[in-house]
Order: sequence, then structure tokens, then C-alpha cells
Amino acid sequence: MYSRGPHGRDRIHPRDTLMTKAAPAWLVPVAAICILQTTASFMSRFIPIIAPAVSDEFGWSGSSIGYLTASNSLGGLAMLVGGSTLLKQVGGVRTLQITLLLGAASMALFLQSALSIVLAACFLMGLSNGTANPAGSEVLQRFSPPGKRNLIFSIKQAGVPLGGVIAGLAIPVMVILVGWRITLLACVLLVVMPPMLTWRLSPHVDQTAGSPRWHVTMPTLQSLRTLKVPLQALTHNRGLLRISVVGSLFAVSQSCWFTFTVIYLIDGLHFSLGLAGVVFAIMQAGGVIGRVALGWLSDRLRSPNASLSTAAILSATTTLLLGLSSPAWPLWSIIFLAFVAGSSAASWNGVQIAEVARRSPPGMISETSAGSSILVNLVNMLAPTAFAAFVSAGGSYGYAFGLAGVCTLLVLVVLPRDGKAR
Repeated sequence: MYSRGPHGRDRIHPRDTLMTKAAPAWLVPVAAICILQTTASFMSRFIPIIAPAVSDEFGWSGSSIGYLTASNSLGGLAMLVGGSTLLKQVGGVRTLQITLLLGAASMALFLQSALSIVLAACFLMGLSNGTANPAGSEVLQRFSPPGKRNLIFSIKQAGVPLGGVIAGLAIPVMVILVGWRITLLACVLLVVMPPMLTWRLSPHVDQTAGSPRWHVTMPTLQSLRTLKVPLQALTHNRGLLRISVVGSLFAVSQSCWFTFTVIYLIDGLHFSLGLAGVVFAIMQAGGVIGRVALGWLSDRLRSPNASLSTAAILSATTTLLLGLSSPAWPLWSIIFLAFVAGSSAASWNGVQIAEVARRSPPGMISETSAGSSILVNLVNMLAPTAFAAFVSAGGSYGYAFGLAGVCTLLVLVVLPRDGKAR
């Protein structure tokens, strides 16, 4: 279908002309990246949804969910910092497929009652999250038409909450019907299928260094110094650094919603696991709609700042309101709050990632995307850890959610204002 053209660009073979008349050239890469990103998201959302059932049997505290999620984010961070060479050598799509298969194998470690072993499993499961954004950004920057770039990046990023929708609806029902162990096996199969089905596609989409063999080199002092390359890439210009910090501020509220919604609804509002899973799924469905809508709005207004500012205000407001909620609130209000939160707290990613790619120096999109994602993953690791430690020390969920909302409001201060039309 694809071949390498001049200057490393992909082109379509003449024999495929009839097929391209039926579908644009970017459709297959976007679909593949979206499916794989959805799978990576499903695997990470699996953790906070199934953890209450596992914790009840193994006697873990409710706050342990924060540490499991933090370990998952640490795996993504490790891949972002140390995986750039693998991404260039093997290709982004292939690396994402490999890390998904490794994560699926690691999910079996949830059968162990030792929390340290499950923490290690969450770390390995997080490797695919660290691969998804750099891989997707590099592929989509080459294939997406400029006039639709924010929309296409947002469609790809919609795979993140879509994975949460699937997890929120499917996992609690399966736990209730067949128990969490059988649910675990079913989730492993769901994670394995997409990388296997898309395995033969990656040679046509990936842009690699051209090495005929994969090889792994042992770390040296020089190779360790290259770990700072993604972060250094963000200092190329002030706007690039600021838009990257914007992502990390958005991630505070997003990570707290994703990690603690289910356990808060169960412990704080006395919801059942099934009902909490439905609310979680509705929140994620709001994220699917919000990401596509925010991307469309940014392209329509030619102003990512306007759409990101709106998302920041709504994200902070909904996070504060979640902390103020109580069992006396009607169910519809919690559902509505979750949907609006998903449409705002989980909708910023596509526009922000597209802006990072747009502001990147030529040939450094993978590095800057990785650097921006490193900042986001640092927050995804630190925010749930701090939240869990605060609650364990006797602090209330309300104050913790309130602090998260205040952090996200800082987006309005940090957004770059260079006055350029997009």
C-alpha cells in the first residue's frame, strides 16, 4: 500500500489509485494508531477499575490504587526517557505493538497477592503509554493534511477515553458475573488482539532508521546522557516549553479523575462497583466527544488558546465540584458532572499535542513529543501519589480534588500568547 518516497516521505503505489479514491491516504494510519492507543488506554484504565475487587480479596488499602497508577505512569515515563532509540530503529507502530504484548503478559501478575509484584506489573503495563504519543505524533504529522491536523490528532487522542469507556462498562460487569480472575484473562485477550491484527501494517507506516536487524546495546555513560535529549528539545523556543507545561497542568485534574473516581464513588458516595463503572464510562465517553469537538473547534477558530482556556476553566470547575459532592446529591447530577469533566479534563490532549508538533523544529517531532509527554507522565505519577498520601494521612477527598482543580487553573497563566493564527 505504502512505499518510501523522496525525502523519506510515504507515497501510494499507482496500483492503489482506485482504493485511494474511496478513502484518503491518512485513514489507515489514523485508524491503526487510534486502535492501538485505545488498547493502551484500556490497559491503563483496567488498573483503577479492577483494583477495588483485588484490594478487597488481598487486603490492600484503598489508597493503594494511587500507587498502582503511579507505577503505571512511571513505566510510561521510563519509555519516554529511554525509548527514543528504539522508536527510531524499530518504528513507532511496531514499538507500540511490542509494548502492548509485554503489558498483556504482565497483567497475569495481578494474580499474585504481593503488592510489590503488582506494582512491577503496572510498571511494565505503562510502557505502551510512553510509546503511544511519540509514535502517533510522528506518524500523523507525516500523514495528516495541515487543515485538519488538530482534528486528526484529536481523533487519535480520542482513543484514550474510548479505552476508558470500554473498561468502565465491561470490567465491572464481568467482575460481578464471573469474578475478577476470569475478567483478568478476558482483558489479557482483549489487549493481545489489536497488536496482532495490525502487525503486518507497521512496515508500511513506520519510518525507521533503515537497520536490517533489531539490536539492543548495553547502556554506556554516553547513552545515559542522551536520556535528557527529549527535555532539552523543549527549550528550542519559549512557546514550545510553555505549551508542554500546559499539558502537565491539565494532567493534574485528569490523572485524579482517572485514578480516584471509582474508589471515591464507592467509598465516599457509597456506589456499587457496577454503578461506579458506569459513571466512569460516561466520564470517558465525554472525553471521546470532547477531544474531537475541541480539535474541531481549534481548527474552526484557528485559535488553540481559546479552546484550551475553555477546557481549563471547565476542568477546574468540575474537579472542585466533585470534591464538594456528597451522598445526598442525586444520581443525575453525578452523571452530568462526570460527563462534563470528561469533555474538559480529558479533552485537551489532541490540541496540545498538535501544538507541540507544530512548534517543533524540523525533524525533532518525536523528541519534542516525548519531552512533552515526559512532563505529563511525571505529573501522572506524582499527582496520584500525592493524592493517595494526602488521603492516607487523614485528608479528605474534597480538599485533594480542590487542590487538583486549582492547579489546572494555572493553564490560563502559562498558555503561550504569540498572536499567531493557526
